[in-house]
Amino acid sequence: MTIKVLLVDDERLIRAGLAAIIDAEDDLAVVGEASDGTEVPGEVRRLRPDVVLMDVRMPRLDGIQATRHILATVPEPPRIIVVTTFENDEYVYDALKAGANGFLLKRTRPEEILQAIRMVAHGDSLLFPAAIRELAGRHGTSAAGGAAWHARLTEREGDVLRLMAKGQSNAEIAGELFVSPQTVKTHVGNILAKMQARDRTQAVIFAYETAFITPG
Repeated sequence: MTIKVLLVDDERLIRAGLAAIIDAEDDLAVVGEASDGTEVPGEVRRLRPDVVLMDVRMPRLDGIQATRHILATVPEPPRIIVVTTFENDEYVYDALKAGANGFLLKRTRPEEILQAIRMVAHGDSLLFPAAIRELAGRHGTSAAGGAAWHARLTEREGDVLRLMAKGQSNAEIAGELFVSPQTVKTHVGNILAKMQARDRTQAVIFAYETAFITPG
């Protein structure tokens, strides 16, 4: 099955470069392009992409607002990867909180961009533990509002969440905890439900924000 990609960036050369990389792959195809966030909801409804590569900074409507709008208004929305110049960009943190499934740097190597598209298309999140830890540390943490869901987590679910924050996959967590990957998958599902998080990235950010995990 071909993974359909929508490119969103106000720089034509960047869109052209990404399109050349993506369209060279047998299982990937660029189905459309947009130059600003204002165009994205309409293009998503028209083209039904699986993945949106979204520039986080655009002149009229940035990637954060576009992400929020897509997730709030589009049935079965696509997966969203925000693209940025700097990994410590404040916009990145806000985009991840808004529901983006991960981020990429514009200097990312082509093979890593392709891997990222495939990962999120198949339901995974792009977690960069060091970058998220740094962003969370700069935003500060507070125990307020976290105690309720903290209490609902089992001890094993807490262990799984801490390993998620390290960027470990289900298979890696299973190996560390000596359980099956299916058991880890069940724990992850329970964690997301209890935290009311869309995905692993949002769960990890919320865990930092409510001091369940501390950046240090």
